[in-house]
Amino acid sequence: MARTAPSELTAPRRRFRITPYALLLPATLIVLLALGYPIFWQLITSMQSFGLAQQFGQPPEFVWFANYVELFTSPTTWLVVARSVAFCLVTAAVTMAVGIGIALLMQATPPAIRITMQISLLLAWATPVVAAMTIWNWIFDWRRGLVNWMLSGVGLPMQGHNWLQHPLSFFAVALIVVVWMSVPFVAFSVYAGLTQVPGEVLEAAQMDGASPWQRLRLIILPVVKPVLGIVMLLQIIWDLRVFTQIKLLQDRGSIASQTDVLGTYIYQLGVGSSDFAMASAMSIFVLLLTIALSWAYVRNLLKEDEVR
Repeated sequence: MARTAPSELTAPRRRFRITPYALLLPATLIVLLALGYPIFWQLITSMQSFGLAQQFGQPPEFVWFANYVELFTSPTTWLVVARSVAFCLVTAAVTMAVGIGIALLMQATPPAIRITMQISLLLAWATPVVAAMTIWNWIFDWRRGLVNWMLSGVGLPMQGHNWLQHPLSFFAVALIVVVWMSVPFVAFSVYAGLTQVPGEVLEAAQMDGASPWQRLRLIILPVVKPVLGIVMLLQIIWDLRVFTQIKLLQDRGSIASQTDVLGTYIYQLGVGSSDFAMASAMSIFVLLLTIALSWAYVRNLLKEDEVR
């Protein structure tokens, strides 16, 4: 019986099947339309003279990049950008530190205490932003606020102190509010990652004399590093685009020009000044800034995919 030559033994060719791509096509088109159309509309509007008159039917005039030139030659724009980036990075760092600490605490506590903490975090996270801001505005109210009452009770001259009038104390209050609303997500995400750390490895490291800090640094953190990366990325994006908390705090009497971040600045340009072209140009810049801040993590993801 004749043997088949090795050159004649070829792997079967994979047939191209169009069915999976046809099934994915409707969902892909919906996503592209839902995400792509607003970005395209913002880009076109940012290159036009689009103000209040265009809202009543007057055709817009294309000015191309004149809006960007005017926007980024203004020192106010760069002041708002620097303020927003600084607030974003500080808030994200504090949120991550507090969230990781609470996640480690939940892992180390008995079930009853852990469940109580989880319910408390879930309630804080599920509270509507406007309802939560009503409570926080009362806590820091300069006339009947809880904070001023407590500080005055211990002898500090804080009666009638307006926390939202000065930019530094305003952003301190904003940091507390944003961190309080963001910590539950970080704590739950990191705690879910901690459950993947093998208990046997931690016990073996403890028996070998590893300190708690060494176990955290050399075992726990490397395991939950992917979770920390994506959570940190999401936190930076959310804190960079923060709007509701800042706007509601500003409405309590602060000077908007001294406390504006990117979200409220775009609101002031569009709704406040009816200059929707400038607001669109600033929105495009925020999109690019978000991509720039998150590019390091995206690049690491691409490298990991290439290794795999």
